[in-house]
Amino acid sequence: MTRRAPDSCPGVLRLHEAADGPLARIRVPGGRLEPAQLQALAEAAHDLADGNIELTSRGNVQLRRVSDAAALTDRLVAAGLLPSTTHERVRNIIASPLSGRIGGLADVRPLVRALDTGLLAAPRLADLPGRVLFTLDDGRGDVSGLGPDVGVHAVGADEFALLLAGGDSGLRLSAADAVDVVLAAAQAFLDLRGADPGRWRLHEIEHGAERVIDRLGSAPSADELEFPATPDIPIGWLEQDDGSVALGMGVRLGSLPARTAEFLAAVERPVFLTPWRSLVVTDLPEWTAEQVVRVLAPMGLIFDADSPWLLVSACAGQPGCAKSHTDVRADAADAVGAGRVLPGPADPLDLPRTMSAAEVAVAGRQHWSGCDRRCGRPQGEVTDIVATSEGYRVDRPPRVP
Repeated sequence: MTRRAPDSCPGVLRLHEAADGPLARIRVPGGRLEPAQLQALAEAAHDLADGNIELTSRGNVQLRRVSDAAALTDRLVAAGLLPSTTHERVRNIIASPLSGRIGGLADVRPLVRALDTGLLAAPRLADLPGRVLFTLDDGRGDVSGLGPDVGVHAVGADEFALLLAGGDSGLRLSAADAVDVVLAAAQAFLDLRGADPGRWRLHEIEHGAERVIDRLGSAPSADELEFPATPDIPIGWLEQDDGSVALGMGVRLGSLPARTAEFLAAVERPVFLTPWRSLVVTDLPEWTAEQVVRVLAPMGLIFDADSPWLLVSACAGQPGCAKSHTDVRADAADAVGAGRVLPGPADPLDLPRTMSAAEVAVAGRQHWSGCDRRCGRPQGEVTDIVATSEGYRVDRPPRVP
C-alpha cells in the first residue's frame, strides 16, 4: 500500500484544521501523566480550547478548537509535555497500563523511559511518520494486539518477543537489549521506506517484517506467538501488588471535561491514559480511593465494568469533521441512554438496510463512524455502525467458523 501524500498526522507544532477549528495532538509516552501535567492540560483545555481533553486510541490526548497555538506550545513545554520540537509526533509509545503494579511477567516502565529517551536522541528518527506505533507489553497481552509497527512482549521475567508489523517476529531479546533492538528496527523501517512518503506503517511495505529482521542481522529462534486484540479495560477497584489501590475509570466517548481533569489532578497520584480511552489512577491508600470514587462517579467517570459506555467508541463526527454525515457522538450517547447498547457478543446476522439512529440497537463492542473511513476504530472484533447519506449501516464482525 502506498499513498501520494506525506503523512499529515497532527501534533502540537502542526495542528490539524478540523471542521470545528484547529486540533492539537499531544503524545504521552506510556500514557503516564504526572498530576501537574494533567492540571496543565486541564487549564489549556479550558483557556485555549473547547473545554475537553480527548483521549485517543494510542493513549495520547487531543485538544479541539485551539485558539492560540503559540500559547499552547509554551504551556506544554513548561509542563514537560513537549520535550522536542523535532520528534514530538513520533513518540507513540503504548505500554501495559498496570505494569509494575498488578501482575505481568516483567515491569516495562523502565523500557518506556529508555525508548522515549532513545527516540529523542536519534536525529534521524524524527523522520518517522506520525502514525508509527511502538508497544511495550508486560506479558499480559493487553497491548500487543494493537498492531504495533515495532514492539516487545514479555515471555519471561527477562525475555521479550520482538513484534514487527503487528506480529511476532520469532526473535527473542533480553530486557537489556530490548530498547536498542526496537530503535534499530525503527531505523530499518526508515531505510525500507526510503524516499516514499506514502508508506506510513511497516505492514504497508512488502515483506516489511522479514526485511527488517534481515537488516537486524538476526534469525528467528522461537515459534511465533499469536497476539489477538482482546481488550481488557481495567475498570474499578484494582488491588496493587504492594497493597495500594489503583482505580480504573471509563470516560464517556473518550472526552474528559477539563473540570473533571482538575479533580483528578488534585488527587496527586500518577494518572495513566489507556488505549481504550480510559484512565487509571495509581498508588492510592484505600481511604483515598474511596473518596475518589465518591467524588468522581457523580461527575460521570465510570467505575462499573459492566457499563454500556465501555462498549461504545465513536469518531469525531459533526461538527468536528466535514466528512461526517451526522453527529455520531450524540447518536451513540442517545443509544446508550435509551438502552440500545446491549450486553453480550455481537449478533452475527447482517442487517441488509440502512436505518435511523433511533432504530440502531446493537450488542457488544461497537464503533460509530460518520463515514466509511471509520476513523478511531479500535482493534479486534467490533461492530461498525456507519453513517451514510441515507441513514446508518450496521456492519457485523466477520463470522467465526
